Amino acid sequence: MQDADRIIDARWVIPVEPAATLLEHHSVVVSQGRIADVLPTAQVDQRYRTRQRVMLAGHALIPGLVNLHTHAAMSLMRGLADDRALMDWLNHHIWPVETRLVSHEFVHDGTLHACAEMLRGGITCFNDMYFFPEAAAQAALQAHMRAAIGMIVVEFPSPYAADAADYLSKGIALRDALREEPLLSFCIAPHAPFTVSDATFERVAVYAGKLDVPVHIHLHETGNEIHDSLAAHQLRPIRRLQKLGLLGPGLIAVHATHLAAEELALLGEYGCHVAHCPSSNLKLASGIAPVAQLLRSGVNVGLGTDGAASNNRLDIFTEMRLAALLAKGTGSDPTALPAHTVLEMATLNAARALGLDDRIGSLVKGKFADMTAVNLTAPELAPCYDPLSHLVYAAGREHVSHVWVNGEPVVEDGVLTRLDAAELAAKANYWKEKIRGVDPGSGKIVI
Repeated sequence: MQDADRIIDARWVIPVEPAATLLEHHSVVVSQGRIADVLPTAQVDQRYRTRQRVMLAGHALIPGLVNLHTHAAMSLMRGLADDRALMDWLNHHIWPVETRLVSHEFVHDGTLHACAEMLRGGITCFNDMYFFPEAAAQAALQAHMRAAIGMIVVEFPSPYAADAADYLSKGIALRDALREEPLLSFCIAPHAPFTVSDATFERVAVYAGKLDVPVHIHLHETGNEIHDSLAAHQLRPIRRLQKLGLLGPGLIAVHATHLAAEELALLGEYGCHVAHCPSSNLKLASGIAPVAQLLRSGVNVGLGTDGAASNNRLDIFTEMRLAALLAKGTGSDPTALPAHTVLEMATLNAARALGLDDRIGSLVKGKFADMTAVNLTAPELAPCYDPLSHLVYAAGREHVSHVWVNGEPVVEDGVLTRLDAAELAAKANYWKEKIRGVDPGSGKIVI
C-alpha cells in the first residue's frame, strides 16, 4: 500500500496522451505535486491510501488548459474602446492609457485579475507578453499559477524601459533571478516585426540560443503588416525573420492569419509553432489563420486568447469551439479539426510550444498535476454521448468545478482558494476610474 497526497476519482479521465483516449471510471493519484498514477477507480483502494480524496461522479478530468498567448495585465482594459479599427484602437485609446498608467502596480493588479479569470476557466498556465514582467511573475506566483513570462522587447521607450537594450537587459536579469521558481518559465518576447529593428532581432536570436528559451512574437497578424514590411525591408515578415536567424523550433508565431503557401511550408520546415487566437483575430478583423493547413504542414498549433482588451474574455473553451468551427467553415470540411485535435491544441500542443510538454499538457505519470475538472451534469449538457466532444462543442468555462496546479487546489467547487474575488473587483474598479481619466471617451452610453 502506497501513500498519496491526493486522489481524484472521475467519471471520465481524458489524458490527451494517447490522442483521443477516453478513460471511464478512472482516478488520478497525486504525490509531491506530480501524477503518480492513472488507473481504474476500482483498483485504487488496493494500491493507495490518502486523507484527501475528491469524488467527481459526473465530471471529465482533463489536463489544465494552456493559454499560449495573452497580455494578462490588459484585463484592466477589457471593453475599453470596442468596435474600432485596429490602429485607431491602439493609437487613440490603448497606447495613451499605457503611456500614462502602466506601472509595476498596474501590471501586478491586472495580471492577478487575469489569473483569477483564467483559473476559474480551467487555465493553469499562460504565456504572457507585457511591460513590467517582474510584476506579472509576482502575480502568477501569488495565484499559484504556472506562467511563461515574456521578456518583452520593443524599440520605443515606455515607463518600463528606455530602449531595446534596456528591455533585454531587464528581462534577462529577471529570468536569472527567478529561473529556479518551479511555476515560472521564460520567453524572449519581441513585440512584432514593425516594432523591432534588424539589429535587435539579431540580438534576440543570440540570447534565445544562449538561454535556450522560446521567442514569442506577433507575426503576420494583418495585411498592413505585410505591406509595410515589403515597403521598408523588401521582404515579407517571415522571410525577414528567416534572414535574421529567428525561424526555428523555438519560434512561437502569434496570429499568423496571412500566410502564403510557401510560408506555411517554411514554418513547418523550421519546426515553428503558431499561437492561434481566433476570437481576437475576428474582433479586430485581422483575418482567419489557416489552421488545418498549418497542421498538415507540420506546424504545431496551440490556442491563445490574446489580451482581454482585444478579446474581452480569457476563455480557452470559447477559443476551442471557435477554432473548430472556423476550420470547418472556411475549409468546407466538417471533418476538419475534430474535438480531440482541438483539445490537444489547448493543452499538449501549447505546452510543446513553450518547451513544457515534458512537464504539463497531458495526464501522464510523472508530469506535474495540473488538472481541470469539468462538470458535465448540467441540464444544458444532457445527454452526453461523447464527453470529449462535449468539452469542445457544448461545455463552457462556467462548468469548470475544480482546478489543481502542481497538485494543489486553486479552484474548489468553482471558488478560488488563494485569491479574494471581492478584493480583485475593488482593484479593477480603482483602475477603471484612473483609465477613464486618461481616456474620457471610454464607456460612453449613447441614448
